[in-house]
Amino acid sequence: MSAATIDAAGLGRRRAMLLVAPALILITAFLVIPALWTVYLGVTDYRLTGIQAANPQFVGLDNYRAALVDPAFRNALWLTLVFVFGSAIVGQTGAGFALAWTLRSVPKIVRTVVQTLVLLAWILPSSIVAFLWVAYLSRDDGTLNAILHTGGTDWLLAHPMLSIIVFNTWRGTAFSMLLFSAALGAVPPSQLEAARLSGAGTFAQLRDVVVPHIRGHVLTNTLLISLWTFNDFSPYLLTAGGPNHASEVLPVFIYNEALYGGQLGYGSAISFIMLFINLVIALFYVRLLRERR
Repeated sequence: MSAATIDAAGLGRRRAMLLVAPALILITAFLVIPALWTVYLGVTDYRLTGIQAANPQFVGLDNYRAALVDPAFRNALWLTLVFVFGSAIVGQTGAGFALAWTLRSVPKIVRTVVQTLVLLAWILPSSIVAFLWVAYLSRDDGTLNAILHTGGTDWLLAHPMLSIIVFNTWRGTAFSMLLFSAALGAVPPSQLEAARLSGAGTFAQLRDVVVPHIRGHVLTNTLLISLWTFNDFSPYLLTAGGPNHASEVLPVFIYNEALYGGQLGYGSAISFIMLFINLVIALFYVRLLRERR
């Protein structure tokens, strides 16, 4: 290899590093450094006020041990798993696929209107969507009570977990719908037609033709929306974790402990536990994708 070739390769690498340097700086400033700071706080007794705020002490793994034996933490973890399973794995995946499958055979104008409405629910700010749902589920003059004639049920108090699961499903279905619409477009129509001619019903077509083609998309969709839902803070806008911690998922629990309770060290330790759980979920789905390939 000539010296000119080596110089050209070195120049290309320097140019590539120059191009990615801004992204690396942003990632370091807004992801790496805050993550390392969270790890540091998690091994201290740092608080918002008092002596620990001015002079935090190193406590090692005490915060993690306290979290593992804390009934409130275990309750928040369980509610988070229920929230993810109900609204992401079942709700958004099921509703998104059902919409994508149904919209294949409807007139274009109907498909456009439905997709627009579903996307509108996804792109609206969380605060606006939460306000609309509070009004919808309100005991006094709420839309749902008016439709069902239930006589003033306060849904956010009587059924807090069901309320936030339905809310998150309604809001996040658009992503699954778009992903599955693209995936279904890649299924060979000839195979579906052959299945119909051989007498296969809708379920058999889905099982034998559609699912084998879109299995990778299903796993990708489930991974992404599970991680997003696991870290979603929007339930706080509806119930603030109440009543009596009945809808206090982990992001809300951390907020209440770290900011309202002032225990930044304890809250940071739980944040790191959440990060570890996210990593386990991601590795599990990546392994499934590799096995499929």
